[in-house]
Amino acid sequence: MSSPRVSFEFFPPKSLEASFRLWDTVRMLAPLAPEFVSVTYGAGGTTRKLTHEAVTTIGAQFGLNVAAHLTCVDATRAETLEIAAAYAQAGVREIVALRGDPPKGQGRFTPNPDGFASSVELIEALAATGRFTLRVGAYPEPHPEAGDTLADVRWLKRKFAAGADSAITQFFFEPETFLRFRDTCAREGINGRIIPGIIPIENWSGIRKFALATGTSVPQWLDDAFEKATRDGREELLATALCTEMCDRLVREGVEDLHFYTLNRAHLARDVCHALGIVPQVALEKVA
Repeated sequence: MSSPRVSFEFFPPKSLEASFRLWDTVRMLAPLAPEFVSVTYGAGGTTRKLTHEAVTTIGAQFGLNVAAHLTCVDATRAETLEIAAAYAQAGVREIVALRGDPPKGQGRFTPNPDGFASSVELIEALAATGRFTLRVGAYPEPHPEAGDTLADVRWLKRKFAAGADSAITQFFFEPETFLRFRDTCAREGINGRIIPGIIPIENWSGIRKFALATGTSVPQWLDDAFEKATRDGREELLATALCTEMCDRLVREGVEDLHFYTLNRAHLARDVCHALGIVPQVALEKVA
C-alpha cells in the first residue's frame, strides 16, 4: 500500500506573531512535498489582500504549488476576475473556488448585484480563462443551507460539470462519513477526484464549536474520549492516534489524497503524515 498524496491548508496571518507561526508551519510541512497547499479567504472577503500576500510569499520562498481561495462574496464579477488575473500574473496556477461565507452579521449569503450568484457561476468563469486548475468544496454531511446530502452531491456534480478538477471536503470525524459520501457521489455519476478534508484536533473544545457551526456531526464517543484524555493530560496523544487511525482507514479503502486543515499549526499534521509513511523529501533554507 503506497503512501497517499497530501496537501495542507493555511490561513493568512493578521499579526506579526501570527506571521511567524505561519512561516514556521510552512517550513515544517514543506519538506513532506505536498501536492499543493492552499490559503484561505476570510469570511466576507476580509482577508483578500492578506491572502494574496501569503499565497505569493509561500510560492516564492518555499517553491510550493499554492492554491489561492477565491469567493463570490462582496465583489463584482469584474473585481473577482481581476483578483484571479493578478494571481495568474504572479504565477499562481491553482484556485479553490468557493461561494464563501456571508460577512459577519449577515445570516445568509446575498450576492453582489453585479457579482457571481453561486460557486457554479464562479467556476464557469474561471474555467473559461483556461488559466487555472480549479478545486472546489464538497460536503460529506449536509451543508447548513442544503436539504440533505443528495442535494449537496447533485450540486457538486454541477461544479464538476462547470469545470472543477477536484473537490475537497469539509472535515469529518469518522471515516464512514466520507466513504458513504464517496459512494453516493459514484452512484450519482460523479467520477471527479474527491479529496477528504482532515482536521487534526489541536484543541477539542474549539474544533467542537467549529464543527457544530458548520453542520458537522460530533459523535458522543469523541466527547467522552477527549474528556478522559483531558483528565489524564493525553489530549495530543489521543488526537494523533485518532487522526492517524482515520487516515489509515481511508487509505486502506482506496483514498489516494488527504488534505489537512492545519489551522497554522504543524506538529499534529506532521506527526500523522510520518505515521502514514510520508517522510521529508527536501530540506529547506530558512526564510530570510
